[in-house]
Amino acid sequence: MKFVSYCLILLVLAVAISVLSWAEEKDLILYFDYEDFKGDEVVEKSVSKRNGKIEGKVVQVDGGKFGKAGKFSAGSFLDLDGATFPKDNIPTKAWSLLAWINVEAISDMAIFNARSSEPVWLVHPEARGGGNYRWLLRSNGNSTLFDIKAGKNQANAWQHYAGIFNGEKGILYINGNEVGAQDAGAKSSSTDWGLGARVGFNIDNNRPFTGLMDDLNIWKKALTQDEIKAVMNDGVDTFLSVEAHGKLTTQWSKIKAHQ
Repeated sequence: MKFVSYCLILLVLAVAISVLSWAEEKDLILYFDYEDFKGDEVVEKSVSKRNGKIEGKVVQVDGGKFGKAGKFSAGSFLDLDGATFPKDNIPTKAWSLLAWINVEAISDMAIFNARSSEPVWLVHPEARGGGNYRWLLRSNGNSTLFDIKAGKNQANAWQHYAGIFNGEKGILYINGNEVGAQDAGAKSSSTDWGLGARVGFNIDNNRPFTGLMDDLNIWKKALTQDEIKAVMNDGVDTFLSVEAHGKLTTQWSKIKAHQ
């Protein structure tokens, strides 16, 4: 009888792993690992299922941080058709935008850009020509939540970028280390991408990203510094798996304690 009980518990835990993994993944709204290219698109692997349409020259190359990487030539980008992007998936009350980048030169380069129909330039995660990085968000009404410029931009070397908004402040991490933070001037960012969303080039065709990019992931929740480091070091897929199993281990310990 005890054996049967344990089998039932294991079955419940297996189902719970799937549920917890889904719970984590639903907050991951954009994920390009650059492992899969299909025709003129780069396959996108979050709940949004929004493949990036290649405009210009974005090619798959070896030597990424986790397998392959995307190599962007100047003026090239991935078009996400922001006007039709699922509105429920657009981060507003919390953001996490992470990517490994290896830029070819020290100049203004957009990692990602979106513009609302209001219009508002709502998000600027960038490597900057001034030798630093930038993390900016704006709300409806064109009010700037924060505009952080910090860290040391380096060319021809892999650098990990992480911009966070937790509803109270914006925080910029480079290579897992906090390099800048500002209190936010509002509780949420702009609510649509009506005038476009791109990877690697601003909507007005400025600040072209040139170089390599890997593991771009955007979440509608604020990751902690430990979570950022886990994604940075192990990749998104491993992070999601470890998070789900970690929570199940905790639950299993509680069950064992009550036997």
